[in-house]
Amino acid sequence: MGFQRGLAPFGGVQRQGLWQVRAAPGGVQRQSLWETVAGPPTFPQKGKCVMDWQTESQKWLEDPALDAETRAELETADDLPDRFYRDLAFGTGGLRGVLGAGSNRMNVYTVRRATQGLADYLLETGLPKCVAIAHDSRINSDLFARETARVLAANGITAWLYSRLEPTPALSWAVRRLSCGAGVCVTASHNPAQYNGYKVYGADGCQITLEAAARIQECIAAVDIFKGVQIADFDTALSAGHIRWIPEDVLDAFVDTVYEQRIDNSLDMSALKLVYTPLNGAGRECVEKVLAKLGVMQVTVVPEQRDPDGHFPTCPYPNPEIREAMEKGLALCAQVHPDILIGTDPDCDRCGTAVPDGQGGYQLITGNEMGVILLDYICRARHAIGGMPARPVAVTTIVSTDMASAVAQKYGVELRRTLTGFKFIGEQIGLLEHDREPERFIFGFEESYGYLSGCHVRDKDAVNAVVLVCEAAAWYAKQGKTLLDAIRGLYEEFGYYRNDLLSTGFAGEDGMRTMQRLMSALRAAPPQAIGGMPVTRVVDYEAGDTGLPRADVLEFCMGGDAKLMIRPSGTEPKIKLYLSARGETDEAAKAILATLRGAAGELMKE
Repeated sequence: MGFQRGLAPFGGVQRQGLWQVRAAPGGVQRQSLWETVAGPPTFPQKGKCVMDWQTESQKWLEDPALDAETRAELETADDLPDRFYRDLAFGTGGLRGVLGAGSNRMNVYTVRRATQGLADYLLETGLPKCVAIAHDSRINSDLFARETARVLAANGITAWLYSRLEPTPALSWAVRRLSCGAGVCVTASHNPAQYNGYKVYGADGCQITLEAAARIQECIAAVDIFKGVQIADFDTALSAGHIRWIPEDVLDAFVDTVYEQRIDNSLDMSALKLVYTPLNGAGRECVEKVLAKLGVMQVTVVPEQRDPDGHFPTCPYPNPEIREAMEKGLALCAQVHPDILIGTDPDCDRCGTAVPDGQGGYQLITGNEMGVILLDYICRARHAIGGMPARPVAVTTIVSTDMASAVAQKYGVELRRTLTGFKFIGEQIGLLEHDREPERFIFGFEESYGYLSGCHVRDKDAVNAVVLVCEAAAWYAKQGKTLLDAIRGLYEEFGYYRNDLLSTGFAGEDGMRTMQRLMSALRAAPPQAIGGMPVTRVVDYEAGDTGLPRADVLEFCMGGDAKLMIRPSGTEPKIKLYLSARGETDEAAKAILATLRGAAGELMKE
């Protein structure tokens, strides 16, 4: 193992980094550590602690710039300590929080302040002085997108704005297509309706790096939320060309490029029958366009979830990972009897599926299972048609199924693992692009239902995932099989890998402190056994010796058949526990998983 230090260009952007070079099948693996030359990695501030919430709330109430509606909300609020104990956290995912008045909430003032910080950051760099902006269907998403454009325009930065809601991957595409210095997508992804967010992207179409997030946070902290923000009149800026609508041909080119990512052009998909739900989000336009190009015409859209609606009236948690969000689609399947049910989350970067179970019902395919199905299909199809590149690379995350390693090894594919977050998968694509061999990238996925098979964007892309799922389904249909038959066959070949995700929520300032204490305690005194299984290895990703950026993640291995990983969520006040088990039979794997599930709760007790 060796290390190299240097500058890596990503789409015209120079990023200072430390590179780890290590042996890998078919060549060397060049892994970014994102470490500055001067010292260890810097991490974004997780929200300034406001010790005196009374003073901060009074500052808001006394400022003449505060609008009457927000003032009235604060005057009647009974949760001022939580609204003002800190500033809303800004990190590599930008902002995300509950809608409402206060420094720890998503509102026009926190969005404007964040945008002023982003503008100040762009103005001090050599990056292009233009920003692409998109938004989803969430409450106030369109308002926040327009406010973002107004602040950028007032700072002399051109704001390219989609004229209607569009998917997050379409934003990643537009950043590069329009040669922007940054991008903003107003979305809270799959969170409940009371949330919204503000994702920031770099010039490479990836969510911003740790270093960029830290510097933008510093710029935001220097901005007075009422007096330090420059705001232009929207219509005036539009007339002057400081705000511009993203042309229709940019979106058309995105859909065309996604269509071009299909693996086997000879497949006939006209016989496929689909039920599709956009979960009241931004996916329907692009998904319907790409399905039409594929020749998939038998599509029934779930009527209750067809149109954009930020209240998500049919499911409190609009996440295709969760059965409740897919219930309307499953009910429609009982009437329509499709080959596949497909659901995309509100910003259309995650894709969930269900297929016939052979007993008259439908079975949901997990994110890990679909990732393995698609990785195997891509490898099979590319080998069959002679399209597998030399030294192919697939990328997944440290919390995604170990089954991917077995599949990759079968086909001679180098599998790279990154920290959780698709931005790290996107960075691996950038590394290959830097080496002038982007064609080596064949697939990236994460267990949380994110997939990507091309270099056209730097984020997970549910429009792309729809193409892949349909193509894999059509390929197996030629053999008289379903996608459920596909995963069952893979289990029989590689062993039964079972995974589960548990979450423990922590509310408010005390909750954040509790999370920190729990993680500190587990580091100080790691368990010797979990569920009666001896812990054979402990990996602390914060220690800085894993070959990856430091991260608040702990991994406990119990032999070769069981593993438990713990990490605080980067977007919600909760700790996530990832459980992994492997058995020679399905029953054996499920038994190990049940043991882990029972023991996990004990680890979350102080």
